Amino acid sequence: MSTRKMILDLDTGIDDSMALTYAVGDPAIDLIGVVASYGNIEAERAAVNTLKILDLLGASSVPVFIGETHPLSEDYVRMQVSADIHGENGIGDVTLPDPSGAVQDQNGVDFMIESAQKYGNDLTIVPTGPLTNLAKAIKQAPKAMAKVGNVTLMGGALTVPGNVTPVAEANINQDAISANEVFTSNLNINMVGLDVTLRTLLTKKETQQWRDSGTTAGKKMADIVDFYINIYADMYPELGGCSLHDPLAVGVAVDPSFVKFIDMNMVVTTKPDAYYARTIGDKNRLDDPNTNVKVAVAVNSKRYLKEFMKNMNNAFATM
Repeated sequence: MSTRKMILDLDTGIDDSMALTYAVGDPAIDLIGVVASYGNIEAERAAVNTLKILDLLGASSVPVFIGETHPLSEDYVRMQVSADIHGENGIGDVTLPDPSGAVQDQNGVDFMIESAQKYGNDLTIVPTGPLTNLAKAIKQAPKAMAKVGNVTLMGGALTVPGNVTPVAEANINQDAISANEVFTSNLNINMVGLDVTLRTLLTKKETQQWRDSGTTAGKKMADIVDFYINIYADMYPELGGCSLHDPLAVGVAVDPSFVKFIDMNMVVTTKPDAYYARTIGDKNRLDDPNTNVKVAVAVNSKRYLKEFMKNMNNAFATM
């Protein structure tokens, strides 16, 4: 089976941890590195969480880097809602052993650029947090980054309301200026936003299967994700579970047929008003047939959940 070279760009909270586990478990993915970002938690602690999850999965050989620690235009302050949703430590307040390895000395943005130069069209980058690292890489080395085959990001909302304001999704809201740089670049982008991620659902029926696997990894991940499900139960009692935001982006990066797309040219509103961080079609390019963004607007959630569980169980089986 041919594999896809992939870099994950994670602000490692709970759904990022699931995205990481999915990538480790999917035989179609060659995970060449993880870049830690700020967002759900500080970048430094996101990197430590990433190392811990990789250890849990027996995948400690995957290198972890730290990218940008704050938006390009302002300081980063962790929002209380992030601690409420992901736990103070970012992984549901579940205790995992100290990581066996260390963060790489190379900056995560430089690693992205180096990988783009090396792998070109064979490289897929999957950001599931703010787009600061990717925007900085584009600014530093536009020719190298233009070689990247695909960027599949979790972020944005086109056909549904945002989750931090009526128009803004959290990852885009963290650094709208960087998000606009990415969306208006010449990269090939798949936007996996709230339009589709809110239509996925994971329940304690599935996490119980992880516990029943008898693996330490399965039990620990169930503990981590059950924290998330419990928070969702308070926020959205009608759902009965949690959405698979970040893992869906990884799945779509490998198999775009999980979703239906519309082709668009997009912009992000950067003016600090009520529409800040809105992801919307570029009114100046409505008739331009050359589009660079595919926006996911529908998802086969049942088929995706089946693949998600298969790859999660694959990852747990390594330990």
